[in-house]
Amino acid sequence: MAVELEPASVSLARSWRTAFLTLRDETLSCAGGVPSTDLLRDVVLTHTRSLINAAPYLPCDEVTSDLMYLLNLASMISLGVSEDGLHSLTVVCHLIHAVALRVPLELNLSTWVKLLDSFGELVEVLIRNADKRTVSSGNDMVIKAVTNCLDTVKHLVTTDHRRCSLPENVQLVKFLLHLIDYPQTESGMNCSPDQRGSFDLALMRIPRHSSLWKVHTTAFSMIGDAFSRVGSCFPLDIWQSTTEVLRKVMDALASKTLLVEDSVVSKLYASLLNCLHQVLVNRRGSIANHVPSFVTTLRLFLNYGVSNASSVSCDSKIRDQNSSSPRPSLRESSRESGPYRPPHLRRKNGSLKPSGVQASKMSPGHDSSAADFSTSSDSDFSDTDGTLRELDVLCGCKARVAAITCIQDLCEADPKSFTAQWMMLLPTVDVLHVRKNDPTLATCLLFDPYMKVRLASASAIAAMLDGPSAVALQVAEYRESSKCGSYMAFSSSLGQILVQLHTAILYLIQRETHTGLLTSLFKVLLLLISSTPYSRMPTELLPMVLSSLRERINGEFPFKSDQSGLQAFAISCITTALSVSPSSLHINQMLQDEVSSGLIVGQGGPGVLNSLFQLAEPVMKSTTSFEALQALRAACHNYPNIMVSCWRQVSSMVSSVLGSGSIDIPSCMGSTGHGIRSPGEKVIAAAVKVLDECLRALSGFRGTEDAFGDSFVETPFTSDCIRDKKISSAPAYTLENFMLARENSKNCPAGSLEWHEALEKHIALTIRHTSVMVRSASFTCFAGITSPVFFSLGKENQEFILSACIIAAVRDEAPSVRSAACRAIGVIACLPSVFTSTENLHKFINAVDICTHHHLISVRVPASWAMANICDSLRHMNFESYFDVLISLSMRALQLTKDGDKIKSNAVRALGNLSRVIPFHSKCSPDDFRMLSSKHDMEGHPNTQYTSNGSPSTSLGNDQLLDSIVQAFLSCIATGNVKVQWNVCHALSNLFLNESIRIEQMGWAPSVYSILLILLRDSPNYKIRIQAAEALAVPSTVLAYGSSLSDVVQGVEHILENLGSEQNLLSSNFKYKIALEKQLTSTMLHLLGLCANSGNEPLEEFLLRKVSFFEEWFKRLCISLEETSIHDGDGLASNKGQKMGLISTAIRSLVQVYEGRNQPTCARRLDKVLYCLL
Repeated sequence: MAVELEPASVSLARSWRTAFLTLRDETLSCAGGVPSTDLLRDVVLTHTRSLINAAPYLPCDEVTSDLMYLLNLASMISLGVSEDGLHSLTVVCHLIHAVALRVPLELNLSTWVKLLDSFGELVEVLIRNADKRTVSSGNDMVIKAVTNCLDTVKHLVTTDHRRCSLPENVQLVKFLLHLIDYPQTESGMNCSPDQRGSFDLALMRIPRHSSLWKVHTTAFSMIGDAFSRVGSCFPLDIWQSTTEVLRKVMDALASKTLLVEDSVVSKLYASLLNCLHQVLVNRRGSIANHVPSFVTTLRLFLNYGVSNASSVSCDSKIRDQNSSSPRPSLRESSRESGPYRPPHLRRKNGSLKPSGVQASKMSPGHDSSAADFSTSSDSDFSDTDGTLRELDVLCGCKARVAAITCIQDLCEADPKSFTAQWMMLLPTVDVLHVRKNDPTLATCLLFDPYMKVRLASASAIAAMLDGPSAVALQVAEYRESSKCGSYMAFSSSLGQILVQLHTAILYLIQRETHTGLLTSLFKVLLLLISSTPYSRMPTELLPMVLSSLRERINGEFPFKSDQSGLQAFAISCITTALSVSPSSLHINQMLQDEVSSGLIVGQGGPGVLNSLFQLAEPVMKSTTSFEALQALRAACHNYPNIMVSCWRQVSSMVSSVLGSGSIDIPSCMGSTGHGIRSPGEKVIAAAVKVLDECLRALSGFRGTEDAFGDSFVETPFTSDCIRDKKISSAPAYTLENFMLARENSKNCPAGSLEWHEALEKHIALTIRHTSVMVRSASFTCFAGITSPVFFSLGKENQEFILSACIIAAVRDEAPSVRSAACRAIGVIACLPSVFTSTENLHKFINAVDICTHHHLISVRVPASWAMANICDSLRHMNFESYFDVLISLSMRALQLTKDGDKIKSNAVRALGNLSRVIPFHSKCSPDDFRMLSSKHDMEGHPNTQYTSNGSPSTSLGNDQLLDSIVQAFLSCIATGNVKVQWNVCHALSNLFLNESIRIEQMGWAPSVYSILLILLRDSPNYKIRIQAAEALAVPSTVLAYGSSLSDVVQGVEHILENLGSEQNLLSSNFKYKIALEKQLTSTMLHLLGLCANSGNEPLEEFLLRKVSFFEEWFKRLCISLEETSIHDGDGLASNKGQKMGLISTAIRSLVQVYEGRNQPTCARRLDKVLYCLL
C-alpha cells in the first residue's frame, strides 16, 4: 500500500532510499560482496539520526527489507572486524533498535531466523571484544550494543503476537541459549570474589560487568517468557539444552563461596530462578540427574539478602505488614526494638517445650546477629521506591521466593530423586536456633522478615510432605542423636526431620498472628500428621500435637472474622491426629484421664474432648461445629473404650443439634438429593455419624466380613499364618478396650441400653428427616448393629428396624439412602436366626432384588453385597425347606455376573455360597428350570451340558443350573478383576464341598482344575494364588480329582520347587509370601497323601523322577518343625503333632508308591526321613 508523504517528510524518505540504494550499489562493486566498515560508516551510519526520523514515513516492508540487508552486511563485516570497526557495529545495533521501536517490522519465519542468526553473530563479536577492553567507557558502549540487540528482539516478540508460534520461539530460545552459554558471558557473570571477603570487596568488581549482568537478566527473562507462552510443546532437545545451560550456570554459582548481594545482581538471580521455574513447570523429560545440583545451588539462596534486611529500620524505611494485629502492645514493642521482629520472636518467655524431643527455648548462646536479621515486613513496593539499600533488600526477597518456588518445582517434578535431598533442605537438630550459615526451609519459615518468603517456605514444605515424596517417611524412625554415632541412617535422619518439623510448626502456630500464614501452617501440620509414623516416634510427640492444638483453638485469633475458619483448620488437624493408626496408648491414657475427671458439655474444660463437645454445640458456626463433630467421630473410632463414659454427652449433643432451630432447616435438596445442601444438614448428618460410631464402640461391633470365616480346610500349617482383617467400619479395638466396651451392663448385652435410647430419641426422628444426608447417615447406623443388641431390643424395635430398612430400600427416591438401607440389610442378614420368619426373608430378597436393577452402580453394589450375605446366611440354615429360594437366588446372581466388576464380585460370592448347599441331586424338571431361566432373563449364559458318558441325566434341570454356574465362574475369571478372581477361587472351594456333586463325572472338572493351576502359577497377586492353592486342596478323595490328579500334583510341585526363584516380586505381596508357602506346603502334603491309592501310572513316574526334591523338601520341613518348637516352647505342641501327622502320612504314601514301582532305594531314602521325624 503506497504511503502518501507530507511535503516536510519527502526529503527524509528520499535520504533513506538514497542511502540504502547507494549502499547496495557500492556493495556490489566490493570484492566478495562484503563492504568495508568505512563504506558502511560513510553511506549509512553517519546519517543515523535522519534515518531514524525517516523510517515512520516509509512502507513497513521496505524498512524491514533495508534493515535486514544492513544487519546481514554487519554480520559479515563482524567476522574480521577491527578495533575501529567495532564502533560501526554498535551504531548498527542502535539504528536497528531505534527504527524497530518506531516501525512495525514485517517478519516471517524465514526472516525471523535470519534476524536472530545475524544478531547472534554480532553479539558474539561484541562480547568477545568487550572482554578484551580495559577502558570502561568503550566497554559500556559495546555492552549497550548487545543490550540494543536483545531489546530489539524482546520488543518484536512483545508487540507481534505472531511471534508466539512454536517454531519462532524455538529459534528465539536457541539464540538466547547461545548468548548465555558463550564462555566470556559466563566468566563475566561469575565474577564474585573467590574468598570470603567483605561485601564492599564484592562491590568493587561490579561496575565492569553490571551491564553484562543486565543482558543476562533480560536473556533469562525472555527464555522464561518463551516457556510460559509455548509451555510443554517445546521439542525435547530444546528443553534438554535449556536445562543443561541452566545447570551449568547454577553449578558456576554453587562453586562460589559467596553470592553477590546487590540490586543489579539480585535481579539477575531472580530472573535466572524464574526462568528455571518455567522450565521445570513445563518439563519435557526427566530431571533426576539434575536434582542434586539444582538443590545445592538453590540452598544458597535461602538466606540470600537477609543480612541487608537487618540494617533497614522498620519504623523509618518499610511498612510493617506482617504484624496484622491491632493490639497496642505489638506496635509499642515494634517501635521500642527498632528493627521489625515477627510476632513469634517477640515472646521469649512463652516458648514451647516438648519434653524429651527438643527444647523449644532459644539457646542463650546463639548468634545474636543472626536472630536480629528479621527486620522488615513484606511491603511489595515498586523498584523505584525507597533507597538503594531498600531496593537491595526487596530484590533479595524476590530471589529467595523464586529459589523456594524452584525447590517446590523440583519436588513435584521428581519426588523420588528429591527425597534424597531432604537432609539439605530440612533441619535435623535445633530447629529453633538461628544459624545463618546452615539455612533450611524451616529457617525461612521461622525467621525470614518477609511474609512472602515464609508463605513460599510453607508451600514448599507442604509439597514435600504431600504425594509420592511422603511415602519415604513411612520408614522414618526416631533415635536420639547420642545413639546414632558418627553415621546416621536415612531412616533415622527422616525421624529427626519429622520431630524438628513438629517442633517448628507447633511453635509458630502458638505465636503467629498472620492469617494467611496460619492457614498455611495448619495445612502443613495436617500433612505432617498424616505422613508421620508415630509408632516409631517419641511417645510424647502426638500428645504434644493435640495439646498445642487444643490451646490454640481455645485462644483468640487476631481477627474475629478469621476465628471460625482458623478454628476449623485447627480442629481438622485434631481429627487427623485422633485418626492416626495404630492408636496411641498415650493419647488413650490422656483421654481416659480427661474422662475420669468429668465432662461437662457446654462449659468447656482443659481437655480435648471438653473442647470438642463445646465447639460441636449448634451455637457455634456451622463450619466449626462440623469439624468438631468429625473430630469426635475419629475419637469414637480410634479410642472406643472412652465412649462408655461419654455416652451421656454424645446423646445430649445430638439432641441439642436436632432440636436447634438454627440447625434443623428443611432441606433445599428435595427427596431425591439434588440441589444445594445447607450447612445445617451437614452438621446434623455429622452428629448422626458420631452417634453411629459411638453405638458401634459401645456394642463391640467387629464387622460382618469374618462372620463365618474364609478357610475351608483348616490345617496346622495355614493356621500359623492367619491374618487379622482390619474392618474399616468397625472401631479400632484392642483386646483390653474391647473387653471394657462389653462390660457396660451385667443384665443386658453391651450397648443395648444405649441403642434403646438412640432409637427412641434420635434415629426415629432422623430416618424421616427431609435431608438426604441425614437419612442416609441414619440408616448407616443400622449397619453397625450386633446380634446380641438386635435380639435384646424387643419385638417392636426389631420390626421397626427391619421395616424401615425394607421401605427405604424400595421406596426412597434418594440413591444414597437406598444404598445405606441395602448396606443395613446386608449386615442384619448375617445375624443368626433373623430369618426364622419366611416373610422377612422374602421381603429382604425382594428389596435387594429391586435395588440390583437400579440404574446407579452406587445402589447396585451394596444391593449385590446384601444378596451375597443373604446367601451366606441361608447355607447355615435348613436349606431343604428353602429349595425354591435357593434356585431363585441363583438365577438372580447369575444375572448379576454380567454387570461390572464390583457387582460381579458379589454375585460370584453369592453363587459360591449357594453352590455349596443346593442339592443338585434333587429332582427339578427341565420345564421348571426353563421357566425360572426365562423369568430371570438368563439369555447369554451358555447352557451346555457336560456328561461323562453321553447318557441323559436324571435331573436335567439341576444339571443345567450347575453348568451355568460353572460357566459363569470360568467367564468371570477371564473377564474380572483381582477381587472377582479371588471370589471365584473361593466359590469353587464351596462348589467342591457340595456332596451332591460327583465332580469326577462332570465334563467341566478338568477345565476348573486347569484354571486353578493357571491362577496358582501365573497370577501376580499372592492372595489369589493362596486361594487357588486352598481350592485345589478341598477335594478329599482321589476319585474327586479324576484324571486331573496327575496334572494337579505336577503343577503344585513345580510351583513349590520354583517359588524361591521368582523375580519381580511386587511390594504388596511381601506380607503374603510366607502364607503362600504355607498353603502350598499344606496342599502338597494333602495331594501326596492321596497318591498311594491313585493307580495313576503317569503320576507314579513323575513321583519317581522327583524323589530327590521330595527328600530334601521333607528334610527342610522336619528342620523347620524343630526350630519352631525351640522358639515356641511347649505352647504349640498339639500343632506340631498335627504337622508331623500330615508329613508322615505323605511320606508313607510316597513310600508305598515307590515300593509298588519296585524302587526300594527310593523308599529307603524316605524311610530315613520318616525315622528322623518320629
